[in-house]
Amino acid sequence: MSAEVLRAPGGGALGQWFARAVLRNGPLGGLIALVVVMAVLSRDFLNGQNLLNVGVQASVTAILAFGVTFVIVSAGIDLSVGSVAALSATVVAWCATKEGLPVWLSVLLGLAVGAAAGLVSGALVAYGRLPAFIATLAMLSVGRGLALVISGGSPIAFPSSLGGLGGTLGGWLPVPVLVLAAMGAVAALILARTYTGRAMFAIGGNEEAARLSGIDVRRRKLVIYALSGLFAAVAGIVLAARLTSAQPQAAVGYELDAIAAVVIGGASLSGGSGKASGTLIGALILAVLRNGLNLLSVSAFWQQVATGLVIALAVLMDTLRRRSAR
Repeated sequence: MSAEVLRAPGGGALGQWFARAVLRNGPLGGLIALVVVMAVLSRDFLNGQNLLNVGVQASVTAILAFGVTFVIVSAGIDLSVGSVAALSATVVAWCATKEGLPVWLSVLLGLAVGAAAGLVSGALVAYGRLPAFIATLAMLSVGRGLALVISGGSPIAFPSSLGGLGGTLGGWLPVPVLVLAAMGAVAALILARTYTGRAMFAIGGNEEAARLSGIDVRRRKLVIYALSGLFAAVAGIVLAARLTSAQPQAAVGYELDAIAAVVIGGASLSGGSGKASGTLIGALILAVLRNGLNLLSVSAFWQQVATGLVIALAVLMDTLRRRSAR
């Protein structure tokens, strides 16, 4: 940067550069600022065990959000991931506990159910031409209803051999955090290194241009929603392992947290942008906020208010970022 720019009246050019830097790195800067504030307000926040608890609290939301990232990058929306997570976990528990199937086969069936639910949503969007909001809202209801039907409305004990997914390694490292890291790496790989990932960005940027460039948009949408359902199934299994039971009413409202994490992480709801690392930061921001407010004994009602304000601020930052880019 030249000396003339630095000496510009009012620091105009320097101020614009700083504003653009803040907009580009807003999620990470917001996370760091939030951690600093919580550390100042509560001496227990930076305790090692508490930080691990933050990771555990973020794990299920982040895994769900990685799948939702694929959909939002392609300019869609998936409201069904919470219900699909509960349905997949219920299928795993029912197959292993009630039907006596091998645990590995039960897990595969649960993952297959999650992917199939996403595939149905994708088919409704791609071939049925339903708005993604309506198609996934319908799947939200269907998934939750099937979970209730299969379980009879009651929790089903989760296989003890899968209990380790909700436990720790070495007595201190939470397994959900390891699963979170693995799924985050998979999501980043899909977005950055695969044809499907590149197609997501192309479809989200301009669906008609993507079609004219040779991308089979409808088939790609099937894959995108199936991936979202698969990630939801993994999240549901991890949640059930933590709860030691598959509960048909589990993960209610988690779809909103997942979407919020993606948006807070810098993805645009209009499609064409988004990163797995940003989604992880968004999930951590939500987890840090809630954990810190719990340590400060803030009412759960006010916590909802604070979460809503953070989401609104994230959307505002997205709008400003797009304006700055133009």
